[in-house]
Amino acid sequence: MNPQRIVVVGAGHVGLYTALRLSKKLSSRRAEVVVIDPQPHMTYQPFLPEAAAGNISPRHSVVPLRRELKRCRIVAGEVTRIEHTRKTVTVQPIDGPVKEIEYDHIVVAPGSVSRTLPIPGLREQGIGLKTIGEAIYLRNHVLDRLDVAAVTPDPEVRKASLTFLFVGGGFAGAEALAEMEDVVRDGLKYYPELNQEEVRFVLVEAANKILPEVGPQMGAYAARQLRKRDIDIRLETIMKSCVDGEVHLSDGDVFRADTIVWTAGVKPSPMLEQTDLPLGPRGHVNCLPTLQVVTEDGKVLDGAWSAGDCAQVPDLTNPGGWCSPSAQHAVRQAAVLADNIRKVILGGTPADYKHKYAGSVASLGLHKGVAKVYGIKLKGWPAWMMHRLYHVSRIPSFNRKVRVLADWGLASVLKREVISLGQLHEPREEFEDVTPPLTGNKELRRVGAGAR
Repeated sequence: MNPQRIVVVGAGHVGLYTALRLSKKLSSRRAEVVVIDPQPHMTYQPFLPEAAAGNISPRHSVVPLRRELKRCRIVAGEVTRIEHTRKTVTVQPIDGPVKEIEYDHIVVAPGSVSRTLPIPGLREQGIGLKTIGEAIYLRNHVLDRLDVAAVTPDPEVRKASLTFLFVGGGFAGAEALAEMEDVVRDGLKYYPELNQEEVRFVLVEAANKILPEVGPQMGAYAARQLRKRDIDIRLETIMKSCVDGEVHLSDGDVFRADTIVWTAGVKPSPMLEQTDLPLGPRGHVNCLPTLQVVTEDGKVLDGAWSAGDCAQVPDLTNPGGWCSPSAQHAVRQAAVLADNIRKVILGGTPADYKHKYAGSVASLGLHKGVAKVYGIKLKGWPAWMMHRLYHVSRIPSFNRKVRVLADWGLASVLKREVISLGQLHEPREEFEDVTPPLTGNKELRRVGAGAR
């Protein structure tokens, strides 16, 4: 019996957990699991705000694929097309020619990307918070702005350097803003030239509340706590333009900001547009509760599966609703999806995914948070601790759990690091500056003679 090939597109929450469970549940004689992703790691996105704040090492918020998926075949590349009618995936490796991979089953889980809008200046001035690279850049950029503000003689440059705008009041926006406000507040201790009163953090949210996931009461509490830290929260407001850092808001306010962080929602990966799979009106893959891909007329596509941010999965605990794009659903869907593929390969019948949303927890910076779990509302230190305990329990691998706990332990007894490593983003700039251009054979002979 030839083993069936299961191709997993994407190594996020769904991809990694599905591949890991399949590799444990099915022997190599039954199935070969192939994981395709351009990155060599899975990013645990709930830890990105803490990685940006320096509470944990950026390396500890990602999970190496080759270490965790030892029984899987890892293909480092980008999927450019899926043709399910032929059951083939077209892959552009990080190096080398394009190749096609045939499959018996496919798990489509490329996740989501930032949902941006055609706002003038956003492409040039904005930064998202979906990847570990963005988290590292944000930290270095914010700390670099303190250096700029401390030395510039121009009051307008100083003001723009100390103005930090976050667009989007969901988990990513509120948590990132709160963590970075902590970073700046701690960093100012080492800048006698700067005053806390000069720092301005602005949170812009189009809805009439922030953190809707924790409920209106806890969301209102979070807003009050942020305002106590002199954070300017603009509800029912949108950013209309940010050309050259000049921000225009829908309420008429205009100001300059060197830091503009966009966290206003996500959308399914645009890679899905390069497939022949049925997509919904918002670009999601249509799925049954069994996580099998289904056409608009209800026909199940044999061997096609999906889950997570890129999938539209019916929420059986809320008739007529859909599962939210959260890590809570993604991890549980991955387990059901892996088990269902195993059942189908062994001749069984797939089961429905059903999970009642337990609630949400959110950090508002060090020792501060809000939570609503199974109807129980928590705030302050207890909510913050619940946030940490929950997420350290969910990040894959014992190795990463220990490293994150060690980071937190060191951070609790040592002062926060407030060093900008901006050179990481242009590592060859200094070398290029000191290396003269080649001007001819004479220059080449002189260099060669010097080498001898």
